[in-house]
Amino acid sequence: MTYKAYRRFARREDLGLTQAEFAVLRRLSTPQKIQSFLNTICINHETGGETILSVREVLAQRRAHCIEAAFVGACAFWVHGEPPLVMHLDCAPTDYPHVVALFRRSGAWGAISKSNGTPLRYRDPIYRSLRELAMSYFHEYSDRHGRKTLRSYSAAFDLRRVNPELWVTNKRACLETNDRLASARHYPLVTPRQERLLARRDPFERQAAKMVQYPASAPATTRRKKAAS
Repeated sequence: MTYKAYRRFARREDLGLTQAEFAVLRRLSTPQKIQSFLNTICINHETGGETILSVREVLAQRRAHCIEAAFVGACAFWVHGEPPLVMHLDCAPTDYPHVVALFRRSGAWGAISKSNGTPLRYRDPIYRSLRELAMSYFHEYSDRHGRKTLRSYSAAFDLRRVNPELWVTNKRACLETNDRLASARHYPLVTPRQERLLARRDPFERQAAKMVQYPASAPATTRRKKAAS
């Protein structure tokens, strides 16, 4: 790994982005601006097959799911002198993992998170540890049968450990970066005994969880062309 990769402030040349692409990230100068930008681009329904889009492809296609949005959030933090940290949340086989971008304010953790529903979204920087932050997602993290599925969380993963060509400007699916996150050390959130005692979410909660921001029939384009301004 070169020294350049560990610069505090990521330069455009370090990332391999165009001036226009870099300008978008420069405008995302706070966690709130990053989250608002990601909220206003369509969820990536992967209608053409599974994708893991890089930062460049998210900016071009104006769509993202969780790990893709986490790449953008982490990259924006790096541009503004904060480490590009992400956390991988793993789950039971009946559900899908989730990835968030991490940030700290006054020693407390918060998260940038892209989700089509309401539960797994932005977290204010009020959590004293990554475990606390991960647990804030536990109750609502469930499969379609109402089973609570969140099982573990990773340590903060610094994306400066990965060549930007693999997650910032990659034209193909960012499989290698995804695999590194998934294989990072994880810490359990519940014991096997606790897992057996978990109650399912009740029918009202399950019905409420069906509300989404971007229905599958919505076009895979941004609904606000000037979201980054």
